[in-house]
Amino acid sequence: MNYFSLNHKAPNTTFKNAVIKGLAPDKGLYFPETITPLPKSFFDNIDNLSYSEIGFEAIKQFIAPEIPEDVLKRIVEETLSFDFPVVKLNENISTLELFHGPTMAFKDVGARFMARCLGYFNRDNEEEVTVLVATSGDTGGAVANGFLGVKGVNVVILYPSGKVSDIQEKQLTTLGQNIKALEVNGTFDDCQAMVKTAFLDESLTSHMQLTSANSINVARWLPQLFYFMFAYKQLHKQYEDIVFSVPSGNFGNVCAGMMAQQLGLPIKHFIASNNVNNVVTRYLISQLYEPKPSIQTISNAMDVGAPSNFIRIQEIYKNTFESLKANLSSYSFTDDETREAMLEIYNNHSYVADPHGAVGYLGCKSYLQENNNAHTVFLETAHPTKFLDVVEDVIKEEQPLPAQIQEVMGKEKEATSISTYDDLKHFLLGN
Repeated sequence: MNYFSLNHKAPNTTFKNAVIKGLAPDKGLYFPETITPLPKSFFDNIDNLSYSEIGFEAIKQFIAPEIPEDVLKRIVEETLSFDFPVVKLNENISTLELFHGPTMAFKDVGARFMARCLGYFNRDNEEEVTVLVATSGDTGGAVANGFLGVKGVNVVILYPSGKVSDIQEKQLTTLGQNIKALEVNGTFDDCQAMVKTAFLDESLTSHMQLTSANSINVARWLPQLFYFMFAYKQLHKQYEDIVFSVPSGNFGNVCAGMMAQQLGLPIKHFIASNNVNNVVTRYLISQLYEPKPSIQTISNAMDVGAPSNFIRIQEIYKNTFESLKANLSSYSFTDDETREAMLEIYNNHSYVADPHGAVGYLGCKSYLQENNNAHTVFLETAHPTKFLDVVEDVIKEEQPLPAQIQEVMGKEKEATSISTYDDLKHFLLGN
């Protein structure tokens, strides 16, 4: 499989090169040249397949032949070493829990998959690769955990000071070894802009090999299509019209769901559920795509004013607004509405949702007002205790800390404060 740049001004390249480079030389995101639907028999027989078998069959066309099939099978098995249960709230709404991995966030799958691919590509390479990643919350912890101790790979994580939860900060600042954290005086958009600038700075890239583990990287982004297949396996015998409501920030997750649909997965529709950072919600109303500076909310992983992956979504629909709008709805909700939803879910269904899941739940409710025959599934993207202060304040119940969270709470934070791109560059060249 070859990949092309969505800016169309760079040579096509291999999966390996797309993973190692992260961004194309023309600043574009990489996208696969072809998408070949899986045979109908794959979905007819999905009940007989394990998660690892589903994942391998779904992703192999995007990677072959650069990683041998036996190695790819092992990578998928190691990546998917935990569960992805669907919990039914009522006849019209379920939630897909994506927080059973080591850092209790949906990004564990992409980070673990990418780390293993990069480890394979780097197995005989004496040169070190530096993974440079911006996080609005959960990416940092997932990447730090996924890459911890990987040979020949250093990880540098940029996160906005005071804009991630205490537990999220602990998960990305306490591991040590090959993981370094940079606390940025700014927003997530500032962090992401610094990372993109670094990739294009030849005075930096001539001295070191940089790659990204944000969802701009194809190896971080593509494995997220697994989730939608796992949910379909659990629900398709009960429901025909399955609609996914995806809490959306950088739009990698909902875009991956659309890739699963392109592979033939029978999904009726997608909902991009936004907080007040709602550039796509506005676009679907006005047809004007107008990124704006991000606004801080209680669903911080979605505080993205310029979602990187939206250009991939436009590519899937051949930049045709009508085709996109037919398959994607989007709604935007305030922090107050999010808190009310968390309380409603707890009181009515005895289920504790985190703020991101609550936004997804609100997307389900909005869609069902006009589509009451659908079965909607909101993605619960992070464990509620990662947002302990918000959750406990809303539901007035103390929440026990899972083992994964307890493990980092007593550790000492280690982070370097930076404010400008020059600070980042100095740090990278000095390490």
